[in-house]
Amino acid sequence: MTLVEAIATRPTLQMQRHFDAPRALVWRAWTNPEVMVLWLGPVEWPAVSASQDLRVGGEWRACLRSPDTGQDLWQGGIYREIVPNERLVFTFKWDESHEDGPPVETVVTVQLGDAPDGGTLMDFTHEGLKSEQSLVGHRYGWTSTFERLEAFLAKDREP
Repeated sequence: MTLVEAIATRPTLQMQRHFDAPRALVWRAWTNPEVMVLWLGPVEWPAVSASQDLRVGGEWRACLRSPDTGQDLWQGGIYREIVPNERLVFTFKWDESHEDGPPVETVVTVQLGDAPDGGTLMDFTHEGLKSEQSLVGHRYGWTSTFERLEAFLAKDREP
């Protein structure tokens, strides 16, 4: 079974978020590792390291760390599609076993558009999750992550 076939048979997470920030700023948050490390990861597992080779075929890596235990969770993938200020598609895979066993390769799509109020609409899709348990865990993780992104964007826009 190919990756595309495997992903098509596994759970998909779809979310939409509105950010009170211009699209270019949201894009920068996703595509600049010095900025990404400031918001990536849920509150219980904030990022402590991020690197990117932002080109189709380039790799990205991030390390999330539990402030409580000091445990690290590494994740990474390959960029598949990059349309500046509009669309980012990349693979996503944990380095080690996680809450539901050995990791699988998944695909994340971030689509950005202008909101009527001048903000940014983000359509987010995470395809090919391993199980319903993984879907629930990733929904919680990405929701918390996007709340951190929202707080970062608000702070970045303060006078």
